[in-house]
This record gives sequence, C-alpha cells and structure tokens, in this order.
Amino acid sequence: MSELEVQPPAESVPGLSQLQRVTNTFAAPSKTFEDIKRGNRSWWLPFLIGILIGYVFFAAITVKVGWSQVAENTIRLNPKAEEKIAQQTADQQAIAMKFTQYSVEGGFAASPVLVLIVVALGTLVLWGTINFVFGGKATFGGVFAVWMYASLPGIIKTLLGTLVIFLSPTPETFNLANFAPTNLGVLLSPADTNAALYKLACAIDFTTIWTLALMAIGIAIVAKVKRSSGYFAVFGWWAIIVLVSVGWAAAFG
Repeated sequence: MSELEVQPPAESVPGLSQLQRVTNTFAAPSKTFEDIKRGNRSWWLPFLIGILIGYVFFAAITVKVGWSQVAENTIRLNPKAEEKIAQQTADQQAIAMKFTQYSVEGGFAASPVLVLIVVALGTLVLWGTINFVFGGKATFGGVFAVWMYASLPGIIKTLLGTLVIFLSPTPETFNLANFAPTNLGVLLSPADTNAALYKLACAIDFTTIWTLALMAIGIAIVAKVKRSSGYFAVFGWWAIIVLVSVGWAAAFG
C-alpha cells in the first residue's frame, strides 16, 4: 500500500454551507474561496448581512442625526460647496439643501439595488482583468461570489459608525463621508485640510485594505493563478481609483 495519501477528487469534497463560508471568510478565507472554486457560488447570505447592517446604520442616522442635519453637515464640511451655496438666494439654498438630503437618503434606501449594480460592474472589470491580463480561468459567477464574501469586513466599519452615532452628543459633527474611525482621515479636519490630502487619508482604511486582500486571494484561487496576480489585479485597480478620486478632489474639491 502506498504511503502517500490519496486525495479525493474535488467533486467528492463536501461543500460548505453559506454560514460556514461567512465564518471562514474571517477565520480561514482560503477555505471559502476554494469552496467557491468548486462551484458553490451562493452569495445571498453575505449580501443580506451587509444590507441588514446597512439598514441598522440608516436607522441610527434617521433617529440620532436626521437627514436634514446630514445634508447641512455635508455642505458645511466642504468649503467650496459651502462657498457656492452662500452665494445663492434663500430659495435656492433651500432647494439645494433638500436635493442633497433626498439624494443621500434615497441612495441609502435603494442600497440593495445599488450594491448589486456596483458589484456586478466591479466583477466584470476584475473578471476581465484576471482572465485576459493574467491568464486566469475564472467565471463571472465565481468572481461575483468572491466579491460578496470579501466585502464582509465592511460590516465592521458600518457597526463602528453606528456606535459612533449613538456615542456622539453632537449630531453637527457627523460626517457621512467618513463616519467611522477606520482610516487616517479621522486624524484630520475635512473643513481645514486640503481636499486631496483628506481624500487620500480616508482611502487608507483598514477595512478597505482587508477587503481588497481577501478579494485578491479569492480571485487568484477561483482563476487558478498566482496570489501575486490577484494582488496586482485588485490593488492595481484600487490605486487607479484612489488616484482619480484624489485628482478630482484636488481640482474640484
């Protein structure tokens, strides 16, 4: 009898439940992504968890801050926007404030649809990058599932943001653009800091980097390429997005 242990074919390996994949995303991410590679691509549980936590955050803002206050804070913390609105008539200012309030509040209310759209578009970009640039063999569904599970660290930021809302005695200090102490931006004042520098500081966020690392590992596994290829694909696109957003803030922020 051979001393080498015979490994069962991938098809005979029992699949993980979605709850197991969620747990392993934090404890043993490779197990989750290997399971996705075997064809177990159900993604609705991390999606529902994210939406549920998001609506808890939405409720906290509604009860403790108020969306009219959110709109006022958003404009006040943006010097150029505040300067522009100050030059308008009282009626124009009221319209601008209502537009800001309803657009932000409506975006939160429609978050399930918006999340699916963003994930689908992002998946398409990463799927094309890992396959056509790095020679991978990933499926669209596999990359989509990886994205959903890799996004789970984001719930930590949302929960921290909810806690901040309930602990803060002053709704006037709430900043929807940077609502949790997870990045370097919390060390700076958005009203007194150069817009480009502030945008860059906010981008250096530990939950974002955690998510990106998980995504890089995941797409490398499902695409059957080297880990380095996954990191180059994911962090390369992130760097481009950050540079564009910083450049935009420098020009128009």
